[in-house]
Amino acid sequence: MTNRSIKGLALILFLFLFSSCELEELISGTSSTGITNEEAASGLKDALIKGISKGSELLSKTDGFYANPKVRIPLPKELEKVASTLRSVGLGSLVDKAELSMNRAAEDAAAKAKPIFIQAIKEMSFSDAMNILFGGDSAATHYLRSKTYDKLYREFKPVISHSLDKVNATRYWSEMISEYNKLPLVKDVNPDLVDYVNRRALDGVFTMVADEEKAIRENPLERTTAIMKKVFDYYDRNK
Repeated sequence: MTNRSIKGLALILFLFLFSSCELEELISGTSSTGITNEEAASGLKDALIKGISKGSELLSKTDGFYANPKVRIPLPKELEKVASTLRSVGLGSLVDKAELSMNRAAEDAAAKAKPIFIQAIKEMSFSDAMNILFGGDSAATHYLRSKTYDKLYREFKPVISHSLDKVNATRYWSEMISEYNKLPLVKDVNPDLVDYVNRRALDGVFTMVADEEKAIRENPLERTTAIMKKVFDYYDRNK
């Protein structure tokens, strides 16, 4: 364990030895540098909402998934042979349309994550906030993933399904699979398109939230509210 990790862990343990009132008195110190419990939680929540909003907006734009190599959704691994075979027989455009349409569906659904994330943030306790504040570059993202993934999956699934139909992904997918399965000496395939795109879309959302969280921790210019600046200045002094 690094000295930085040990220092962060020791600070968290030290903070939890105090009652809420004692802790507020301890970290308040002087009015120019101290923060209260409420300020710590509020500043972190501001930062998370900022990251979520920015990440959702970026992903929900045209090419938000498709043109971003970090989150672009490729064909499932089990279809790599399908894609290669179809390209070899002159059906590469069908493969391209299928891949593009999957990413368009994810872009269409990305904004739906925001209200679910915000609800989880509102329910965050002070203890959660302090653990996240000193928990590493992606601590908040891990917290949100643990609290929201199952609900996001359920909420995303019908949206993804509708989006896939809307952008003709289901048709392109069916045509691609059908053409492949017609070829001689190949084993029939039929992966679950909705489940696959749903999971990859959620992975992309959490990737963007993690990027925004890291930026706020590392770049003071990303701290766009007074309370965010105060809380993360405190974090910088004590990390």
